[in-house]
Order: sequence, then C-alpha cells, then structure tokens
Amino acid sequence: MADLNTLLDDLAAESAELETLVAPLPPAQWARPTPAAGWTIAHQIGHLAWTDEVAGLSARDARTGDTHFTELLTEAAARITTFVDDAAAEAAGMPVPDLLERWRNGRKALAAALRDVPGEAKVAWFGPPMRPGSMATARLMETWAHGQDIADALGVHRTPTDRLHAVAHIGVRTRDFAYAVRELPVPAAEFRVELTAPSGALWSWGPPDAQQRVTGPALDFCLLVTQRRHPDDLALQTTGSEAGRWLTIAQAFAGPPGEGRKAGMFA
Repeated sequence: MADLNTLLDDLAAESAELETLVAPLPPAQWARPTPAAGWTIAHQIGHLAWTDEVAGLSARDARTGDTHFTELLTEAAARITTFVDDAAAEAAGMPVPDLLERWRNGRKALAAALRDVPGEAKVAWFGPPMRPGSMATARLMETWAHGQDIADALGVHRTPTDRLHAVAHIGVRTRDFAYAVRELPVPAAEFRVELTAPSGALWSWGPPDAQQRVTGPALDFCLLVTQRRHPDDLALQTTGSEAGRWLTIAQAFAGPPGEGRKAGMFA
C-alpha cells in the first residue's frame, strides 16, 4: 500500500470531489433519498462527518493515551443495532451550511491526528485496531462508497480514478471477514485477484497460480466489495466455485452482513 501521506492526500482529494457534488445543492435537495434505505444525502454526509470525527478521536487517544474512544465504544454497545443510524440522523438534522463545515473540519482534524500517531501504535476501532495507513484506507473506502450513493441519488456519473486502488486493496484484505461475519468457513488458500485500473494498469493480489481467481475492472470490484452494485450487474469473472461464492458475500466495511443492492437496480 501507499504511504500515509499519499493515502491522506487521496482521501482529501476524494472528499473534495464529493464536496463539489453536494455543496452547490439547495438545502431541499439534501433531503433527496439515496439507495441506502432511509438515508438522504444529508444522512450520507452526516455519517461521513461523524465517522471522521470518531476516527480522529481514536487517533488522538493513540497519541495521548486517553480513553475517549473506548468510552464511546462502550456507550455504542448498548445500542449496537442503531447507533450508526442515530448518529447519521442527528447530523442530517443540522442546517446544511453547518453540516458542511462540520464535515470539512472533521476530515482535516482526522488527517492531522493520523499523522501524529506515534511509531507503530494502532488506532482503536469498531473492528480490530488499525495502523494509521489502514485507517486512512478505510476512510477513503467509506468516502468513495457513500459518495457513490450520493452520485446515484443525483443521477451523476463519476469518472473513476486510480484512488480506487485503496478501495480494492481493502476489499481483498477483508475476504476472510466477509466469511466470518456470515459464520461461513474461511477458505484456507489465498485467491488471485487481477483488476484493470482506471488508468489501464494491472493491479494484482494473491499467488499467480491460485486456483480461485477474480478478474475484471477495478471499478466493478470496488462497487462489489462496498455492496453498491449487485454481482450480476458487474463485468467480473471468476474461476473456481469459491471465488464465485465470494462475489455474493464480499464486504469491505465493518458491521453485520450488508443487504447490498438488487440486481438491475441501476440499469
């Protein structure tokens, strides 16, 4: 993976690109529904703002030794099925200019906090603790994925960039998680994943001689692992039954199994 500064630069660029979609919208358009059930555009931005703030809080704890994030995690455990939606709904109720400013400030503070994490320290999270680079990768993945929901709501086509490498990487790295969260046996052998980047470069993970393989456009793989498109609507090819099964359960984000999108939803 890229170094931390490159990942943070990519996260800033992805966030800025998304901001160009939402900042010009009149306040009434922020109430437009997105493909995520019950979530408007305001919910999507509110979720990003809140998650960036919480990630920044945890990164600062990694530097100072404080336990603010641990306390928040304890509080969240009492309403594990609703706390993410509750935070998004609370943020969505803010005046649009205030929500935009909150999101801008939160992502800047997060970048500064991740750069200040000392040495090999890890940042606590709702899943396993992560090093700063992995946290930046996760935030880039989420920003891109929720940005896709907003683009779909607005009927906008986004031009993919090679920033998708981070999204694809976390999609590959979370293969075992996708099985475990569904209480399925985790395959013992690595898969081979070969993707064509937006730039035309070839990205690959796993042994070249692996029997289970996934190939295709990087954009389609990223849409798959973030569950923004149904596998039937993507140009991904598989070799081996287990690789085919993975495409039906792949999940790059933390939490319980996602419902994904229905086939043909964006035809």
